Amino acid sequence: MKKWMYNVLIAIFSLVFVLSAGVLVKYYYDAYVQANRYGDLSALMEQGVQAPRPTVSEEMEKLPEEAPSQLTQVVNPETGETVALLPQFQELYLMNQDIVGWIKIPGTDIDYPVMQNKKTTDYYLKRNFDKEYSAHGCIYVRESCDVFSPSDNLTIYGHRMRDRSMFAQLDQYMKKEFWEENPYIYFDTIEQMHTYKIIGVFKTSGTIGEGFAYHEFIDAETEAEFDAFVDKVKDLSLYDTGVSAQYGEKLITLSTCEYSINNGRLVVVAKRVA
Repeated sequence: MKKWMYNVLIAIFSLVFVLSAGVLVKYYYDAYVQANRYGDLSALMEQGVQAPRPTVSEEMEKLPEEAPSQLTQVVNPETGETVALLPQFQELYLMNQDIVGWIKIPGTDIDYPVMQNKKTTDYYLKRNFDKEYSAHGCIYVRESCDVFSPSDNLTIYGHRMRDRSMFAQLDQYMKKEFWEENPYIYFDTIEQMHTYKIIGVFKTSGTIGEGFAYHEFIDAETEAEFDAFVDKVKDLSLYDTGVSAQYGEKLITLSTCEYSINNGRLVVVAKRVA
């Protein structure tokens, strides 16, 4: 090989290495920035909490009577409308009116605001809380779901990031032992605090026409339709939780990527118990 060709190859490989290193450094820098930002938002939430979380026991056969929440009146800075919300959400709502709640899962680092933009599909797929570009995106609710009525099933999306942020730690639920120790999910809307219990964990394809289109189930027109969805979740579940859901109960479906199959999804479904 001629010396000039050798030098060109060395230059090309060096450039590729530098670019690759730069991309990697930027990824982890962005992850650091995002972690700090969400830490600040979480601190604001904690400062505003004024009421204890609704509790639930294993022996409960029905939901407890809901205690009235102390809501704060806030003016939407964009529309001028007055909105009633829990005090802990006041500062965050004034920053971004797309916030609809907060999700926290014991046993994991999942502790994030939940967003929803009804006008644009997957608006927060690559946007952060401040609506700026971010590979991490946000945890967000499918635009066709109604968080506040609520819909029978709310599909909530989150990336499975390499730094183990966002919904990456849902993969721990592939082990039954982890579910046994951490069966509850806290998903509070800006209006009410709620606790959910996991009924099933499964993997499926996200390719149209393949797998289980769980995200298409929003509101059941009949009891049979609701039961069919729950039965499918239970059939696909990686293990038997011994927990099911009845028509009239409310569900959340957490969705993230899963890499053991092509275009795979890891899905965690839970029912509201408080």
